[in-house]
Amino acid sequence: MKNRLIKAAAASAIAAAAVFAAPAIANAYTPAPVGGSSVTVTAGGTVTIAFNNFEPNESVTGTLTGENAAAGSVAFVKFAVTSTSTTKAANAAGEVAFQVTLPANATGEYTLTAAGTVSGASTVTIAVPAAAGGTGGTGGSGTLPATGGDNAALLGLWIGGGALALAGGSIAVASTVRRHRNAEAAA
Repeated sequence: MKNRLIKAAAASAIAAAAVFAAPAIANAYTPAPVGGSSVTVTAGGTVTIAFNNFEPNESVTGTLTGENAAAGSVAFVKFAVTSTSTTKAANAAGEVAFQVTLPANATGEYTLTAAGTVSGASTVTIAVPAAAGGTGGTGGSGTLPATGGDNAALLGLWIGGGALALAGGSIAVASTVRRHRNAEAAA
């Protein structure tokens, strides 16, 4: 009987730990892209990005990825997927340049990856600045509108819910212990 009580307490402790560990798992670390530098381009804008770390005459594939990247182009080649790419040969000095045109509705960040067949890959992040005075905002003040709930107000609900769960678990353990005692007494 003592063994069962210990097992029930251990199961309750594991369940409580899982409940509190779930938010930590949801906020897992996402690493930043590796590689080169970063450039800023307006939506619908065009920029030429050069790489100089390839072997002479090496075949290099430039791939643009990001939200609605299929509407953009790398050296004027378009595809109907979430990324678009083209292949060029590096010059005698190992340099290659890609002309990138972002879609008119571009937002956030895009990544241009230049991957050589011998030298590996290099990455450049292309940031699209937020439109000044955009729709539904505060007129370009740099602050986000208040949306969603107040986490401090939810603290009472979390504490109350935890207390109810603990009380329910205690009642379940107590009733199980009482049933086993009654069964042993009857035997």
